[in-house]
Amino acid sequence: MRFLLFLLSLYTILQADFSVASYNVENLFDAKNQGTEYDDYKAGARNWNEHMAQIKLNHTAEVICDINSDIIGLQEIENNHVFNELISRLEQVGCEYKYSAITSKPNAPIQVALLSRFPINYQREIIVSPSPKVRNILEVYLEVDDKPLRIFVNHWKSKSKNGKESERIRSATALANRISQLPRGDEYIITGDLNSRHDAPNTLEAKLDDANGRTAIGDVMNTYKDHHLINKAEILASSKGAHYNLWGELPASSRWNHQFFSDKSTIDHILLPQTLFDKKGIEYKDGTFMVFSPPYLKNRYGSINRWKINKGMHAGRGYSDHLPIKAGFTMTPFKLSSNVAQYKITKQPIEYLYAQDMIKSDILLENAVVIWKRGSNAIIKQSPQGRGIFLYKCAKQLNAGSRYDLLVHEIKTYHGLKEITHLSIAKNKASNIPVKTFILNANNLDMPIANRQNEIIQNISGIYKNKKIYFSNRSLPIFFKTRAALPQDNSKIKISYGHLGYYKKLQLVVYHKKDFEILE
Repeated sequence: MRFLLFLLSLYTILQADFSVASYNVENLFDAKNQGTEYDDYKAGARNWNEHMAQIKLNHTAEVICDINSDIIGLQEIENNHVFNELISRLEQVGCEYKYSAITSKPNAPIQVALLSRFPINYQREIIVSPSPKVRNILEVYLEVDDKPLRIFVNHWKSKSKNGKESERIRSATALANRISQLPRGDEYIITGDLNSRHDAPNTLEAKLDDANGRTAIGDVMNTYKDHHLINKAEILASSKGAHYNLWGELPASSRWNHQFFSDKSTIDHILLPQTLFDKKGIEYKDGTFMVFSPPYLKNRYGSINRWKINKGMHAGRGYSDHLPIKAGFTMTPFKLSSNVAQYKITKQPIEYLYAQDMIKSDILLENAVVIWKRGSNAIIKQSPQGRGIFLYKCAKQLNAGSRYDLLVHEIKTYHGLKEITHLSIAKNKASNIPVKTFILNANNLDMPIANRQNEIIQNISGIYKNKKIYFSNRSLPIFFKTRAALPQDNSKIKISYGHLGYYKKLQLVVYHKKDFEILE
């Protein structure tokens, strides 16, 4: 009897936890022409046929089965026909989902859908726009162990083809309006491909900003406060309509599940209201958010192993251009885990970064001036007398001669060179800052060597020989990033702008052919 009670208790505990996932499967089409297909998925075109469609179906089922989530929102499902094929395939391989829902937007090339192991009471669609290019939002009301839970599955407009932010704001507004109608205390989860970075308020491209800096995810869905993600302490004290973005649980280096060339970003999300942290009913299980990335979903270079179209033809290899995301939930009261990194911001000077090998929370650098920029690399300083630091391939949105408050997400030391490798703009403060006082010249290089790194030096002349420049009774190793018109030994050269960098030792780095000239 005691053993039976133990088993019943164990069963109750196991039933108390469940998981929710989101996965953009990237164009799960059948091999039948309905007239709404993308060009790459028209039957008979680009090697797209029944055989290829079955391979894609099998690959999609493989990932969903391996995710093993109790509820999973899906994006880019062509229609109900291929969705039913997917459900049947999952059942065949032992990954059955008894309950399902899918949108039915007329003339739309793709739909959003949901698979569930829990009973669905009803589903409805939130119509954002009559246009077939604007996806409906799927609302599913289900029961988890007799407790009601609402899931919203989304697929907002992408940024491709000049997709302005106002288009995503339109979807977010329709969703926010629906949420405002829900009873107080209602428990729900927002999932899906929102085509927005978690830090969109700080990183939205200027060419896509047609709403005066307002963003769908940060402002309409209320995931941001004072230029940063709402953290768990803030969501616990928040009112209806605010949402915690689970990406805030991961360090900056792990915040990505989508890749466009070299740009890694967070465009799939799980957003949670205050009711999933209030110690009542269904609760978020702290520290369970993850990106599902088994080895087969990445290639040998660490990039996403997406579905391959080689030379315009389907190759029958790969999966999706998105990695799934997943989170755990429980029936026990929410408990903040001491082992989980909680999103927070610490205000520090640049000098602080030189004492750190890595940072565990975002660092706010106030009044950082961009004193020099080449491509997506830059140098910033907070004062003429303070330290400078190198921004490695993360300065695309910054302008030389402008002052910002910057959020630093990740730093690195590369062979002795201190670098910021991931940042976002917290506040754009001023432009046309005179940077002359921030820049060194040949007469003020006699500071300690530790303070020389990541400075910009201007207008020095000397003799180039054996990969060094000799000037003012001293020498420095010099490295030219450009290979065009390199000086010959014993040439007299003038450096207009050089970066005092570091590669195992101090060196002067020249980035562009316009940054130096050969005098003799």
